[in-house]
Amino acid sequence: MNEKIKIFLADDEELFRKGIYFLLNREENIEILFEASNGKELIDKLKESTQENLPDIIMMDLKMPLTNGVEATKIIHKDFPQIRIIALTSYNTKSFIANMINVGAASYLVKSSTPHDMLKTINEVAKKGFYYSESVMEVIHQDVLSSGSSRTILDDDFLTLREKEILELICKQYSSTEIADMMCLSTRTIDGHRNNLLLKTQSKNVAGLVIFAIQNKIVKLDEYNNS
Repeated sequence: MNEKIKIFLADDEELFRKGIYFLLNREENIEILFEASNGKELIDKLKESTQENLPDIIMMDLKMPLTNGVEATKIIHKDFPQIRIIALTSYNTKSFIANMINVGAASYLVKSSTPHDMLKTINEVAKKGFYYSESVMEVIHQDVLSSGSSRTILDDDFLTLREKEILELICKQYSSTEIADMMCLSTRTIDGHRNNLLLKTQSKNVAGLVIFAIQNKIVKLDEYNNS
């Protein structure tokens, strides 16, 4: 039997939070370890938790008292980089999405989403470490274009052919295991290449790799949408 996905849930709206708890608590592969009503309570709980009691995923509202979701995400991404954060919000604006992805959110879920979308997001993040829907990928793409920023690859050897292939597959949201199977390599080898890509591109997370790939035209949005 596979281990359960351990989740911390943070939202100051108790009725909404309890509704999410009720939905997730029915899933055999999910376990809610803790509920927080604000960002400070969440961070305090993380700091006092043992390694065994830390969550795999935090589902967190952006607008919370004491410490809001954006600031909490920055702190958690720095102090607990292994924990994946799914941003929960009523705001579906491009600026909110771009900001949350940039500060380290593994996914972005609008509160008007369906239970099916929520469960898919949780399972994809647990499996791959991140999940960006087509709409979020579109925002990332537009944010890159509107910022006018670019990272110039100095020469053709900056990334090896293998690294480019793996980067394309990462951007298409294949997991390390799936990429390993497709390329007849071990998962450890793929993880090693991903770590090298993070170092080479000076990216903090997978979102950074996606941005780098778009900036340098290694992957195009239409290729992602058709994958």
